[in-house]
Amino acid sequence: MANVITSPTYDPITTAKNLATNLVAAQKTALTTQATNATNTSAALTSLKSAISAFQSAMSTMTSNKSVLSQAATFSNTAYGSGTAGPKAQPGTYSFFVEALATAAQTSYGGLDKLDAASNTGTLKIQFGGSDTGALNIDLSTVGKNADGTLSLSGIATAINADSNNNSRVTASIITIDGQPQLVLTSNLTGKENAAAFDPSGLADSPLKTALTNNAKPLVAAADAVVWLGGQGTGTKITQASNTFTNVADVKMTFTKAMAAGDAPITVTVATDSTATIANVQTFVDAYNKLKGLMDSLADPGDPTKNVAPGIFAHDSGLNALRSSMNDALRVGVGGVSLVSYGITAQRDGSIALDSKKLTTKLASDPASLDKILGNNNLVNSSGVMGKLNAVLGQWSDITKGQITQRLAASDNLQKTLSKSMDRLNAQYDNAYNRYLDQFTRLQVLQEQMSKTADMFDAMFSNDKS
Repeated sequence: MANVITSPTYDPITTAKNLATNLVAAQKTALTTQATNATNTSAALTSLKSAISAFQSAMSTMTSNKSVLSQAATFSNTAYGSGTAGPKAQPGTYSFFVEALATAAQTSYGGLDKLDAASNTGTLKIQFGGSDTGALNIDLSTVGKNADGTLSLSGIATAINADSNNNSRVTASIITIDGQPQLVLTSNLTGKENAAAFDPSGLADSPLKTALTNNAKPLVAAADAVVWLGGQGTGTKITQASNTFTNVADVKMTFTKAMAAGDAPITVTVATDSTATIANVQTFVDAYNKLKGLMDSLADPGDPTKNVAPGIFAHDSGLNALRSSMNDALRVGVGGVSLVSYGITAQRDGSIALDSKKLTTKLASDPASLDKILGNNNLVNSSGVMGKLNAVLGQWSDITKGQITQRLAASDNLQKTLSKSMDRLNAQYDNAYNRYLDQFTRLQVLQEQMSKTADMFDAMFSNDKS
């Protein structure tokens, strides 16, 4: 009976891949896991950095506004004007009688359709309030000309508007009525001292000088605003060029309508604007909770029973310490008064909430202490809750030695180390694969040779040939 030697049933390439893969599988899994964790850690740190920066910016905005308190200047009759009040405005009620509003001058100049070459020379002056102080001086030799060489009215207007000393104080324009062009000069600021008018004395004798001298037509006369603090004729008279008054400290009032003789004065009440202040405080609360929410998600312990994976910093003592310090910062008080007194309280989950009714009530009796408690995150004179929060967060957000900077650097170094380890492991795999491929390829050749030899012997010594 013939000996049977079967040909190999394996593929050297597949066998070499499988053996080489099995050789490095455990190490590769470990390196991949570490690399994934390092990448996730860097992403989490970057998110935390952005969130802390956003919260610190929100506090800086509140600090730059000087006060979380919002003041309002309320007119008893808004038909006569409106006002705003800054944080330094003192509460009070003021009476005003608006005798006259300030107006801006506007004058048209006609007879300008017959300009000749003589109009091309000289200096055209524009005075303000009849004074040479701050006057514009337009050199006509530099002004645009018409095709026939005569002075261009549009060129004059352009030169006035573009003059470097104008500073938007006056606007020149061309208006054509019944085919006749008129040069209109409009003051952009109200009041007699800002009234713009041509002074043609510096011009050569010409149709331009004649027109500007003889054909001026006032369209709107310049006037100053006249407002009485108190009643008309009995109070204190205030006269100025603008309709916006700042006589009350940190209060800006803009009057828009004059009153009739005998009318009762309107009142302007300066007081804390509870609605706007509540919105300001809510902005702080929301910004804090947004940062707190991100930190909580990063430190979430997870729940295996609900298939909820833990956060990347679930077991990080540093982040837990930061969260605890932030919570402690909220308890900063001044004179026995704290945020709780103004309706800002901690919730079970560590977030904070605002009771607007309690805040409104406390503002009515003690508005000033809210600013003292919240303080500011100014680097020079930080104070209060915001100062404490900024100091705590600064230990993480400092760009040179903060926790985030150090941890990102460590994570980056770890990823570089892991990448080199993975390169070495890949080289190890390649070497093992090539070695196994060579071995099993030679084994396959040997088996094929043995199979052919066996077939030859079978043929030589088979019973059929006995």
